[in-house]
Amino acid sequence: MLDFSAFDPSATPVPAGPTGLGAYTLSLRSALRPYRPGFEEGDGHEDGVPGGPRPSGGDRGLSLAPLACREREWGDGTYPPLYVPETVRVDDDLGAEVDRRLVAWAERTGVHEGRMEQFAATGYGRLAMLTHADSDDPDHLLIAAQLNAAWWAADDYYADESDLGATPTELPPRLALVTSAMDPPPDAGRYTAQLEEHIRSDPVLVALRSATSHAARHSTPAQVMRIRGITSQMYVSWAAYAAWRYLETPPPVWRYLAARQHDSFYTSMVLIDVVGGYELPANLFGEPRFHTALMQAGTASVLVNDLHSVEREAADELPDSNVILLMAAEEGCSIREATERTVHLHNHFVRGFEQSQRSLAALPSPELKRFLRGAQAWMAGGLEWHQSTSRYQS
Repeated sequence: MLDFSAFDPSATPVPAGPTGLGAYTLSLRSALRPYRPGFEEGDGHEDGVPGGPRPSGGDRGLSLAPLACREREWGDGTYPPLYVPETVRVDDDLGAEVDRRLVAWAERTGVHEGRMEQFAATGYGRLAMLTHADSDDPDHLLIAAQLNAAWWAADDYYADESDLGATPTELPPRLALVTSAMDPPPDAGRYTAQLEEHIRSDPVLVALRSATSHAARHSTPAQVMRIRGITSQMYVSWAAYAAWRYLETPPPVWRYLAARQHDSFYTSMVLIDVVGGYELPANLFGEPRFHTALMQAGTASVLVNDLHSVEREAADELPDSNVILLMAAEEGCSIREATERTVHLHNHFVRGFEQSQRSLAALPSPELKRFLRGAQAWMAGGLEWHQSTSRYQS
């Protein structure tokens, strides 16, 4: 005879797992773990640190106090100074190690094939070392180096460099495939096979997918989705640039800045906690004052890029949008006058960031304070890198 006592609703069940405070979180993590996607082979991850262990950023007793800003000379020193935080860390040996790993990864993906010497001289590993000063781990720094290198490769081959095949009419459909490479859609049978075949044939897409895989090794799912989302947000602005180039109708400065503020180094700055080995909670990342602060820092840093790239962009047969070129044309002033106005605009954003940082000081979150300090380190390191990289030397 069957024993129906097991189905007695009054019986007290034996818990299948932990109970009490925090048990839901524990069970959720356990449930999600088997569904974590596999990583791309050859995505650049290397266990261990050459020369013995180096302390992680979280173990070094990092200060959470804001960095001091000062006026710093740039370029040939004849322009008004840029108001920027002090550079936190220059470790050329660490930068060289990250660049070594980055070049090896780029060779495996095929990105910049035939241009590897030029790519290596750019120093994206050094950029990661300068801008992410709260991490000494080259594998973590490689996350930033790879993603920045891959984003810039898309910029060169898809958006900006006519001699590398960039063309405005092809840009939007290429960007749609970038999204699918970084965030694979559900299987659609033979159509997915065709998509995969195309992705594997395009080194830029291979690099973006591989860089996302390496980032995922050190990120929570929420951070990975943040990386994917901000990339797509950036590409909306790129589509606008493509239309302006194709129609040969330069936008007014206000419209350019509206697009540029969503296509800024804000994109790179979302990696600050990933590279640092911690996570800023989503509710704080989405806090309006924090969002404004990070946008101010990202926009200031991208204006540094406009300042250093104006000659390169003006020389292209189909010039890209640049705030200096647009200001000079719209306001009938010289390139020098437009450059000075851009410096003042940059300094305005940095001072705005300082105000935002002060307004957030009362929030009791060490992760928030560390992230904001990291944004300051990014602004300082970004200027340092633009001053030295071969990419913007005439």
